[in-house]
Amino acid sequence: MGNICGGAGKADVAADYRSSSPGAVSKESGQVVRLISSSLRFPLFFVAAGQILEAPNLRTFTFLELKTATKNFRPDSVLGEGGFGRVYKGWVDEKTMNPTKSGTGMVVAVKKLNSESMQGYEEWQSEINFLGRLSHPNLVKLLGYCWEDKELLLVYEFMAKGSLENHLFRKGCAPLSWELRLKIAIGAARGLAFLHASEKQVIYRDFKASNILLDASYNAKLSDFGLAKLGPTGSNSHITTRVMGTYGYAAPEYVATGHLYVKSDVYGFGVVMLEMLSGKRALDPNRPNGQQSLVDWAKPYLADRRKLARLMDPQFEGQYNSKQSHQAAQLTLNCLAGEPRSRPSMKEVLETLEQIEALKSRTREARGGSGTSSRDRAHGRSAAVHQRSSPRGGSDARRGSRATNGHATKAR
Repeated sequence: MGNICGGAGKADVAADYRSSSPGAVSKESGQVVRLISSSLRFPLFFVAAGQILEAPNLRTFTFLELKTATKNFRPDSVLGEGGFGRVYKGWVDEKTMNPTKSGTGMVVAVKKLNSESMQGYEEWQSEINFLGRLSHPNLVKLLGYCWEDKELLLVYEFMAKGSLENHLFRKGCAPLSWELRLKIAIGAARGLAFLHASEKQVIYRDFKASNILLDASYNAKLSDFGLAKLGPTGSNSHITTRVMGTYGYAAPEYVATGHLYVKSDVYGFGVVMLEMLSGKRALDPNRPNGQQSLVDWAKPYLADRRKLARLMDPQFEGQYNSKQSHQAAQLTLNCLAGEPRSRPSMKEVLETLEQIEALKSRTREARGGSGTSSRDRAHGRSAAVHQRSSPRGGSDARRGSRATNGHATKAR
């Protein structure tokens, strides 16, 4: 949730929480159904019939407190909006979390549900049940929530640099250097590897550039757990669910069959890696025929080192390490394998990215400075000429975001 310097078309089919949504307490009966997960340090609670159990480590805000924190939800406090509703900038005391005057205390992002959105309500539940109980440096911190009458809100830490999507594709944003993109990829990989690492795995299901938020130091954190699922149990390799997610990022086996694997997330990671390498959106109907799907168009370039420079984002202006880019391209290609079993695990992805980052340090030591050769720069200039005609457009069919006075945040 944060400031900005968007997305691909989405598969907005109904959500299915019957088998793996964490969930519920009935206010009428007072009964709670509890699922103890061996992978988490806390229980998950099933939410049913419109009620929710208090989540560990979350502050329960009153609606009045959040009205005060956001200056009565005034338009000049809006950070962004989308299918879920609007996101507002608010101020709270860092210790007590009580609302404070604008400009004092800690900045937070307050997401306010559109009361007409049933999908938003389900995702609000999922957000609390996953993000409210998971803690990791590369996951956006959910600070609290509010439920009063029809008012549903979520309160997050404020992410000063906004989304990766905006930095890659929004006009007016300074281009990200190769080093920063590698840092962001590693941070996002750590967050996703954390979700996959436990015995009771969490499948993120909607990994994409707009869900990767950046703090003031460009540390990447995963946001938006509205579509997250608990992974398969026992000897099962996948779960079966109705398709939701984002076209262009969703794995082919999931789109075709509804079979969701842990490694379906790895495919999405590969798509984001490809976007960071190329500076192009995953899907863009404005591109020429044969280039609208970035994955389909880019695979031959990823597989051929001699062609790779033509794929690289011209905004690099040749300022990247050719060995690193080649290894990153190979990793991306592996993540985009058609069969889930052929893709690396996120643990392996993270290890490879860290090795690629270390290569830069070794190269600097060997060359006494820059890790980019004159040949690299020449290739970059050639790539820039080759790609100038490629538009970067794209549309978001299920959720969107809006900029206000140079600020925006993803609102689902």
